[in-house]
Amino acid sequence: MLKLRTPPTKSALLRLRRQLAFLRTGHGLLERKRELLTRLVHERIGEYRRHKSEARQALKNAYYWLSIAQLRMGGRAIHQATLSAAPSVEVKVIPRRALGIQYPSVEARLLPPKPVGLLGTDPSFDEARMAFAEAALRLAKLAEVEMTLHRLISEQRKAQKRVNALKYNIIPGYQQTIHRVAEALEEEERETLFQIKRLGEL
Repeated sequence: MLKLRTPPTKSALLRLRRQLAFLRTGHGLLERKRELLTRLVHERIGEYRRHKSEARQALKNAYYWLSIAQLRMGGRAIHQATLSAAPSVEVKVIPRRALGIQYPSVEARLLPPKPVGLLGTDPSFDEARMAFAEAALRLAKLAEVEMTLHRLISEQRKAQKRVNALKYNIIPGYQQTIHRVAEALEEEERETLFQIKRLGEL
């Protein structure tokens, strides 16, 4: 528990009470932020699982078409064809901020497919190209959701630590100090009244 060294004066008592009220307000705000972050984390976990499943399915489909292209064209022909292939996906990463947390927002789109200019390619090669482009879109979205989830969890843990520190350490420490200072002032006041009474009896 936090221990404060404060002189037993009225001004110190008033200052401590103001600080305690401020800490309680801060604790309430942090508690609400923690609850909101916890809710967002649970929502994003569901979203993350969905995007992960979609990305896995898209990759499975892409490798399916690649295996067919390899059977029909051979690995060397595929390698030569990919050397002249243009990019199929355009990706932009834009930083965004919410609740004081910065996270990436990924914008990805398919580009119109361009011919590779090589004779002897099989239609399965074009299918594989499109399937991998679609998988890249899914992976870009998955990366965005995963990074956002990671940062939300990190911030939620920080908020939880701060809430606990205020609740179990700082606020009780202030309450104990206020109680000690108030008792010392009351004792001092009793002694003063006793002295005044004694003087009046003389």
